[in-house]
Amino acid sequence: MESQDADVVVVGGGTGGCFAAAKAAGEGLDVVVLERKTRDEGGRIACGDALKGRGSFPDVIDLDRLADESFTNRSIGRGIFDSEDETVEIDLEEAGKVVDRKRYGEVLLEEAERAGAEVLYDTVVNDVVQEDGQVVGVRGVRRGEDVGFRAPVTVDAAGALSVLQDFAELSDATFDTDVRSTQYCAAYREIIEVDQPVDWDDALVFKPADELGYVWYFPRTPTTINAGIGYQMTEEPMELADALARDIRERDEFDGARVIDRRGSALPTRRPYDSAVADGFVAVGDAAGHVNPTTGGGISSAAKAGAWAGEAAVEAVTEGSFSEDDLWMYNERVMSSFGGRFAATDLYNIFGTAHGVDELTDIVAALPGQQLVNGLGKGTVSMSPLLAVKTLVSSFGYWGTLRELYGVHKKAERIKGIYDGYPSSPDGFEAWRDDRDALMEEVYEITGATPKY
Repeated sequence: MESQDADVVVVGGGTGGCFAAAKAAGEGLDVVVLERKTRDEGGRIACGDALKGRGSFPDVIDLDRLADESFTNRSIGRGIFDSEDETVEIDLEEAGKVVDRKRYGEVLLEEAERAGAEVLYDTVVNDVVQEDGQVVGVRGVRRGEDVGFRAPVTVDAAGALSVLQDFAELSDATFDTDVRSTQYCAAYREIIEVDQPVDWDDALVFKPADELGYVWYFPRTPTTINAGIGYQMTEEPMELADALARDIRERDEFDGARVIDRRGSALPTRRPYDSAVADGFVAVGDAAGHVNPTTGGGISSAAKAGAWAGEAAVEAVTEGSFSEDDLWMYNERVMSSFGGRFAATDLYNIFGTAHGVDELTDIVAALPGQQLVNGLGKGTVSMSPLLAVKTLVSSFGYWGTLRELYGVHKKAERIKGIYDGYPSSPDGFEAWRDDRDALMEEVYEITGATPKY
């Protein structure tokens, strides 16, 4: 079997993997990226394509090039929440972007190579190599040949429900192994073209769907739309392609629409992993739950996590020590950045599992627009007394549910504080997790939801 040595092996050439590779290679490490797709297919992935501004990305690659070559719509200024009874429009405080996800992914792979990483396409990883409990590499198949890669640090960027975590023995580490399919969302998206420009090319359009899901329409251009649908896997399975097709048929602006690409995926709608490190092993992006649990957005968080994983790898290789303790700084960076915010928004996801879509739609319509955006994105909601009174009046009949939502909101504020106090070493990890889990019990008591973890 062919074998190759490196300082860092990155499994997966998506956002997290490419940022990790570019950071580590840019600091002089010998980095190899293993990508299962062919070079022609590299970068293609099922994604909503929407993201925040340029400043959300670490300065690890050429961000101007990334924007110039893949940002096809930089003028997203509002959100539209559609329902059968009402449409709510919200002006966004920060301009959004929609990207050509294929070209975006290609640029990331090219930038990782430009930084010095070797990208090997057509490589499927099918085993993890461990010695004395430490991950020291992976095995796989490349173009029909068995191959092996050894490195003191392996970065798992293999996406949702990564098989690397099944292959590795992680029970003696702090690495989060409480991962279940019900903590995920199944999604399907199409890229469609229409003859006439839509009149909402400056907006992200959302519409509630069955099974705690939503339909989205994100305009890459006025005539090219990312159309998708997802559902929470705690609920009954949906025929996603059929459900999306029905919704598209109901919209006059999509008459005669042509599908130019289609694909499906799973993504985590859960809090970030409590710990995403083990001896010689770091997980990033979807492979570590780095996705906003209510919106499904995970591009910028994967980029940040990838860059921090690259930093941790550089320090570990420089010091010649690769234990969980040595890599712990990565956990701290994640939790002090977006980890607490995502854990807070996860509480609203849990709240949603205890209520029907019609009830949730009516409550969404009653909430002031910008406060709704803040709650979905930041895990916190605040409003003036006058807005609060107006909300209560407009939501008559749902006051009990609103009281419950207010209780969840207070717990979301508290859980962010717990994550701000994430321990600086594995020694304090168990006590920290006990505090967090005690708060989660209070959330389940308020909502009546089935425990998610």
